[in-house]
Amino acid sequence: MISESAGAATAPLLQVSDLDVSFRAAGRRVVRAVDGVSFIVGENEALGIIGESGCGKTTTGKTIAQLERPSAGEIAFRGEDLVAASRARRKELRRRIQFVFQDPQSSLNPRMTVQDIIAEPLRAFGEWRGKQSREEVVEMLDQVGLSPTALNRYPHEFSGGQRQRIGIARGLALDPDLLILDEPVSALDVSIQAQILNLLMDLRVTRSLGMVMISHDLDVIRHVTDRVVVMYLGVIVEQGTAEEVLTHPAHPYTAALASATPPAGPAEKRERIVLAGDVPSPLNPPSGCRFRTRCWRADDLCAERRPELEPAGDSGRTVACFHPLDVLAGRPAGEARA
Repeated sequence: MISESAGAATAPLLQVSDLDVSFRAAGRRVVRAVDGVSFIVGENEALGIIGESGCGKTTTGKTIAQLERPSAGEIAFRGEDLVAASRARRKELRRRIQFVFQDPQSSLNPRMTVQDIIAEPLRAFGEWRGKQSREEVVEMLDQVGLSPTALNRYPHEFSGGQRQRIGIARGLALDPDLLILDEPVSALDVSIQAQILNLLMDLRVTRSLGMVMISHDLDVIRHVTDRVVVMYLGVIVEQGTAEEVLTHPAHPYTAALASATPPAGPAEKRERIVLAGDVPSPLNPPSGCRFRTRCWRADDLCAERRPELEPAGDSGRTVACFHPLDVLAGRPAGEARA
């Protein structure tokens, strides 16, 4: 639980505590897309959330941005709980948390000009000031590397990378403190990906932004984020610094994800860990550890009890596993398999 005595001055930028998000499926069945997730994002910090499709990472991001409502738990922004806040106060706080969507084509209204797209958040919050705001839109375009000639053009007239820049400019329109990015470069060519990632890193510095980066691309996460949260079937299985977790994973699932990343060069040797089976249905998750049906280290204990996040080493990393890999042995990802 978030301490009520903690003032906004000492509270982290974002604190998520015991977050649950459930959806009703066919009949009376309930899917728990996010189950007991907790993490913190500090001032100007970039946090990565990784995992396979369906692990709950996008739902977590949308819930933080109040695009989905949680079933339980707390989301504190600078010490204020967004879940418990009044509707008016939640809207006021919501303007400081913005979301950049995965697909730059479908997330931009094809019937709106670039100026109207970027101005839409300003109008929604009553901050459009005519000529002055138009100048601010031009300034935002310049910050994301687009010229003022883009103002009166439509999304279909731009490349994928340019459309993503427009989406980022829209996310920056209200000068947020926290930017949540859902797979911001997955639909782009590799050369364009590098441009967008460098842009995000520059904006983080110039605007003092906190970021939550949702991605399945571990190289992107390693390049952009400070810390990483690893999710599997709605729960966190490991979290820590991005470099430590991705180089020396403690959880078998993290090791499998890291082993699928191409080596940095010919000298780097990496054993590929191929997981058996498919991700179980969230309608009927396994008992105990949710990863046990695909884990080569699982035993009877893993079926009986759900592991809690426990410290792994002395660096602040935590892992939810009864049989974690030996992170102190210094083995690169993919070579720690027993």
